Amino acid sequence: MTKSDPNLVLRRLPIVVGGLGAVLLLINRLLTPELTESQARGDVLGVILSAVLILTGLIWQQVQPRSPDTVQLIGEEGFVLADDLPEAVKTELAWASHLLLTNTVTRSLVVFYQGKVLLRRGILAPKSEVVLGQILKRVLETQKAVYLVALKVYPGRIEFDYLPENTQGVICQPIGNQGVLILGANAPRSYTKQDENWIAGIADKLAVTLSSYLQIASDN
Repeated sequence: MTKSDPNLVLRRLPIVVGGLGAVLLLINRLLTPELTESQARGDVLGVILSAVLILTGLIWQQVQPRSPDTVQLIGEEGFVLADDLPEAVKTELAWASHLLLTNTVTRSLVVFYQGKVLLRRGILAPKSEVVLGQILKRVLETQKAVYLVALKVYPGRIEFDYLPENTQGVICQPIGNQGVLILGANAPRSYTKQDENWIAGIADKLAVTLSSYLQIASDN
């Protein structure tokens, strides 16, 4: 279910006001038995103002940015952590995921590290297993993020079957060279450059924590 554009009324307001002003001027002219020079000048000014308002409204229809349509992601809300993680790692993952879900448009996220799903949080799909597809492999190989601004137009969307089926946008952010932070949004083209920088910073912090604690755990 999509949400209506919250700026719709604002964008149409100049057209409505301008059109209403023009209609009232016409009615006033028709009901005036004798036209004076001052009224004629006032009518001309009113017509100009109405025309300017209508033109402004038409321009706003073209240039004013519209909020992307959002959907209600299909799935159940949940918070799943791998059982065998150190407490410090669990705390770090909980902190990072909470920040991303509350401060960005992210509605579903997965942390995939060293071939294992460490965390799933937000709106969850029935499938929990992550199978590396071409997109995630490229992210791991290049250690560069991939932002799929409108997931439905990409053939590679089938590899994200562990996200809600109607996920609109996806960011795959590398966690060092051993993992990927996968984030799903409920609106296309909804992540800003600031969001991307924020996500990259959190992923770098996770990379330090995970590499330290999981290396210690494996050595023991």
